[in-house]
Amino acid sequence: MTPDYWQEACDELAKRDRVMKALIKKHPVANLRNRGNAFSTLARAIVGQQISVKAAQSVWDRFAKAVGAMKPENVLKRDDQTLRDCGLSWKKVEYVKDLAAHFADGRINPRRWVREDDQTIIDELAAVKGIGRWTAEMFLIFYLLRPNVLPVDDIGLLRGTEKLYFKLEKKLTRKEMQEFGERWAPWCTVATWYLWRALEPVPVEY
Repeated sequence: MTPDYWQEACDELAKRDRVMKALIKKHPVANLRNRGNAFSTLARAIVGQQISVKAAQSVWDRFAKAVGAMKPENVLKRDDQTLRDCGLSWKKVEYVKDLAAHFADGRINPRRWVREDDQTIIDELAAVKGIGRWTAEMFLIFYLLRPNVLPVDDIGLLRGTEKLYFKLEKKLTRKEMQEFGERWAPWCTVATWYLWRALEPVPVEY
């Protein structure tokens, strides 16, 4: 499902930001899509932590093949070594199993999140091992399709902003990124997605 706000966001960003205008023109049919599976989205985000998009996809493909149908109970049935052999670190094996346990026993219930604000969801997800603010923000972006998420700890967002707005002459701190990103509100999710595309030819997905 493509967000219904996408075109409005692109139009507004293009009008007030020359860098965004160029990126949107370069990727005229690009948009964000929901894969429709909360567990899969969060598991992908864990797999993708601290590695490139290409590497994450390779590990995910092996992981998905080993698990079969991407369901929490199937992940819990696989032994740790099998998951490790997919390319996951031992920590990530622990994290995806803890995530699966939270879904399996009902501690995580995505249905109620539709009515909750971003920070409430981030706080709830942080109870899962291996899920910090960045991973929770990926969930807000890729599953809930929230329009105004600015993941200031994301390397791609930082590097893309430094490259296109500062010609790599400045390294942004988290606080500076937060302040700079205010120019894109209330469409920070869309701006972030385009800055990712400026660095990675493969669309970012979780």
